[in-house]
Order: sequence, then C-alpha cells, then structure tokens
Amino acid sequence: MLVLRLLNVVAPAYFLCISLVTFVLQIFLFIPSMFRDPSTTPLFSPALLHGALFLFLSANALGNYVLVIQSSPEDLGTGSNLGEGAEVVADWLDGSRSPGSALPSTHFCRLCARVTQRHDHHCFFTGNCIGSRNMRNFIMFCLYTSLACLDSLVAGMAYISAALSMSFANPLAFLTLLPHSISQFFSGALLSSEMFVILMLYLWLGIGLACAGFCCHQMLLILRGQTRYQVRKGIVVRARPWKENLQEVFGKRWLLGLLIPVLNVGSDYRRQKEK
Repeated sequence: MLVLRLLNVVAPAYFLCISLVTFVLQIFLFIPSMFRDPSTTPLFSPALLHGALFLFLSANALGNYVLVIQSSPEDLGTGSNLGEGAEVVADWLDGSRSPGSALPSTHFCRLCARVTQRHDHHCFFTGNCIGSRNMRNFIMFCLYTSLACLDSLVAGMAYISAALSMSFANPLAFLTLLPHSISQFFSGALLSSEMFVILMLYLWLGIGLACAGFCCHQMLLILRGQTRYQVRKGIVVRARPWKENLQEVFGKRWLLGLLIPVLNVGSDYRRQKEK
C-alpha cells in the first residue's frame, strides 16, 4: 500500500514533467526550425500551422487532465447522495462493512478514501479514480495525449532529419536510430541536445501507443456498457443498445466535449446530480 501511495504521487509529477519538456521542445526548438523555409507564405507556413495544431492538442489534453482531477469521486465525508449506496457509505464510515463489499456499481478506493459510482479503475497518472463523473474527460485526455505525442513525434523526426541529414523513408531507419545515436554520442559525434531529442522520440512513441490502445479498449467497454472493474470482478450487466451506453458517458452534446475540454454535458449522471 505504501508503494501504491508513493506511485500515486510520483506518476502525476512524471506526467507533468514530460508535458513541460514536450512543450519546451516544441516551442523553442521544433517550431522555430520550421521557419527556415522561405518558399512558404507567413500566413500558411508549416511553423504556424503546426504550432496552432500543437497548442490545440495540448490545451485539450491538459484541460481534460485538470477536469479528470476536478471531477473527483464522492468524498465519504461530504454526505454524498449515492441513492441506494447511501447505506453502504454509512456502513463504511462506522466500520461495520468492509470496503470490498460495495454494490456492483459502487466501489470504495483505499487510495482515494472515496466512493466511486460506476468505478472503472484508479488512474495513477491523475491520482484519481475514474468513474461516472470523469470517464468522458478521461477518454478525451487519453485521445488528445496520444495525438499530441504523435504530433511531437513527427515534428521531432523532422528536426532530427534536418539536423543529422538523414532520411526516415526506410522504416528501419527509426528502429536503428537509437543504437547508432548512442554509439555516436559516446564517440563525441552527436550533441547532447540531439541525443535528448532522440530519446524523447521513443518516449513519445511509447506514450502515444499506450494512450491510443487504452482509449480504444475503454471505448469497447463503453459500447458494451461495462467497466474494467465489472469485467475484473465478473459482474454481469444488463444488455442495452450501444447508443444508450455512449450517451450515458458522453452525453447528448458530445461534439462540444470533443472540441473543447468541458465537464460532462447532457449526461444522465449530471441531470441526476442537478435534481
């Protein structure tokens, strides 16, 4: 439990550090290097278009990250209205019920010390549980983080291609880039800044693929009306049309949340809370 609590603090700091490094490299290294092409007009230059795209992706990723943290699960000490789960919460508070005996749609997290409706999992990179209140923002966070990493990967490859006068037309060039770069770095033929960018390329690739895979897996569960917690515990859920399952998570005005980071709008959970 101590290791998990430590990971719950270190993982968000690690993500914020990677985000800061990515932003600095894009703004002060990759984008300025694109201004060297004099054949393009200033209005439609690759630097401005790429900068606008990167800022859009970064704003959505960071905005949804903040909303995932803000839309935290119900705090046990706030007298939360959990409907039928209220008795369970009372039992947890007086110690007469163990945290593992939650209702199928309600889960008590020892790390958060909170109750989550439609609990999915505990995300260490946000330090928060993912449930009905922040599932949509978490999906958007994974999606835009994956796209931002892909964008940084492409920009980084373009920078390395120009700096080292190499081509990535051959797919094996990227796979052999790291071992060749390490040997050149220790021989003094490669600058430390260029070596750092090359290491970041593989980090962006790993994070981007992981977030994309997790987002696709999460969407499949949402279409089936399930959560990872229900699948792991073998809890059977009532079969419903996939459109209803999507609307429960994304709400009716889903397009608004796809373009800008906002709270769950139009979802059934928000309407229940307002009542």
